[in-house]
Amino acid sequence: MVGADTLHLAFTGDIMMGTTYPEVRLPADGGKHLFDDVAPLLRSADVAAGNLEGALCDGGETRKQISGKCYAFRTPTHYAPLLPAAGYDFLSMANNHAFDFGEQGVRSTAAALRAVGVRYAGLRGRAEMAVTERNGVVYGFCAFGHNAGTCLHADLASVRRILTDLRARVDILIVSFHGGAEGTSYRHLPEGEEMFCDEKRGSLRTFARFCIDHGADVVYGHGPHVVRAVELYKDRFIAYSLGNFCTPYGISLSGVLGYAPVLRLDLLPDGRFVGGRIHSFRQRYGVGPRRDNTHSAAREIKALTEADIPHTPLHVAADGTLTRK
Repeated sequence: MVGADTLHLAFTGDIMMGTTYPEVRLPADGGKHLFDDVAPLLRSADVAAGNLEGALCDGGETRKQISGKCYAFRTPTHYAPLLPAAGYDFLSMANNHAFDFGEQGVRSTAAALRAVGVRYAGLRGRAEMAVTERNGVVYGFCAFGHNAGTCLHADLASVRRILTDLRARVDILIVSFHGGAEGTSYRHLPEGEEMFCDEKRGSLRTFARFCIDHGADVVYGHGPHVVRAVELYKDRFIAYSLGNFCTPYGISLSGVLGYAPVLRLDLLPDGRFVGGRIHSFRQRYGVGPRRDNTHSAAREIKALTEADIPHTPLHVAADGTLTRK
């Protein structure tokens, strides 16, 4: 039962609000309407977290060889205030686009986020964790990826070190991860290591459960550009991919690639799952996530959970409501 002491958290997948590279593709009105439909959900949560794809910077060149399978994203720094305005408290930088514009881009992104009061994590050796307090509750956040410069989810010794450090300092510990193969062919959650473009993209069931075993209260993923199954493990919640969320340009939004859920979770003060809901949105090219009353994202996550983790003690209803079985 949800009570007066219940905590309310919100999570989304990939965010890339627009890019000026290799050509300018930015939303109308400076992006001020990108989050119109989702901001009430994010703002009403005690804390909200997502994954920031690409750099917040106003110049520089990329060393990436741009092709049909390789992209570089450069969002103007004046878009940074849109993130706290939408309700975000934490953002992951542990992904394969954080270093799109090299060290200059990373420093610019970090400075832009600090300037607007958004915490970030996922940079190995310099920004491995973040902490904030809301209504007397201390929340910790860490993030892991598979690319150089990020905290690596394959390095379980480092994962354990970060979790142990953070666990001692916070009431609720949130873990974000970027991993898994990409695209509609990879909707299902495999056992074991995933490979994509000759990269090891993680053994994600092992990683997520390892995080719970070492103190995490919520583990949520992104990276495949599609949603994946969810799981209740030791009374803690795992979302294996929340997919794309606000990526109005540069990423295909056709079919399931356009599903953009907001995951709302209700937790007890000790981190145990109480309930929640997957709120379904769909992205529109150049516009951002818009409400989907057909519950497409929720129904997709329900089907994938039933197929891939059939014995989880979690029930996903067709409208996205999350309860124990």
